[in-house]
Amino acid sequence: MIRAAADDLERTAERFGDYIKLERACSENTRRAYLSDLSIWTAWCRRNSRDPLDVQADAVSRFLLEAQIEGRKKSSIQRLGAVLRSFAKFLQYDGQTDKVPRLAPLPSREEKLPEILNENEIQRIINACEDGTALGKRDRAYIELAYGAGMRASELCGLRLRDLDPGSGILYARGKGDKERAVPYMGAPRRAVEEYIAEYRPQLDKNKAEWLFLSRNGKQLHRETLWVILHKRGEAAGVPAKRLHPHVLRHTFATVLIRNGMDQRTLQELLGHSSIMTTEKYTHLDLSLRDYYDQYHPRAK
Repeated sequence: MIRAAADDLERTAERFGDYIKLERACSENTRRAYLSDLSIWTAWCRRNSRDPLDVQADAVSRFLLEAQIEGRKKSSIQRLGAVLRSFAKFLQYDGQTDKVPRLAPLPSREEKLPEILNENEIQRIINACEDGTALGKRDRAYIELAYGAGMRASELCGLRLRDLDPGSGILYARGKGDKERAVPYMGAPRRAVEEYIAEYRPQLDKNKAEWLFLSRNGKQLHRETLWVILHKRGEAAGVPAKRLHPHVLRHTFATVLIRNGMDQRTLQELLGHSSIMTTEKYTHLDLSLRDYYDQYHPRAK
């Protein structure tokens, strides 16, 4: 019999979301992702007449095994398991259980090199924005800034006009955990942003909005909209949609800097990574590409 009533479960889930946001100093998007994964566990428990608040090792193992049989990726299973570990700890913190169950080890995370674009593809996407409209100039400024400053989609959406200092070529972005960092924007990104602000953004600004990037109706853009923009401009440029995702411009930015000799610590600061381990993947990507070049390209001999 399921002990937890629907309203009790909903309140517990909301408290868990708040706990994760404070404990991990994570963004609202991460909080929502945790709750989304938790809902998968909840649905499984209901199908199997189990109490979602009774996180036991045998149930979790069965849940993850069924997820694997259903064809979920290893990374997805690893994430689901991690969410349930956090949820079990929260239940103890919340006074709903006396001890945290010992869950089986999670499958190792798949090591996947980041997808990147080449310079020609980037330029074609930028050129595809030049359609003479305010939206086209907005899209160019967004793509130039994402590629030229390595910013996350959520950071770009959260940029306000007052966050930019044109005199110094520095902008202030709020990253994961609402942490603020200074980001240089110079050259082509700066020119594209200044042109958009001076000549084209006023055509979109219907309510004296504070946000840098505005929708057709003058409202703040959302991450999903940025993805739609990238897909639209990429399709016009002949870049396959499967190679375009919200972080591909940021990945390309980081890889270009590593290739040109930037040290990992400086890149870590530019990207706003809390751990150098996250930044190191770009070094591995660059070495991997170099090894392939040495092996296959005739001019490398």
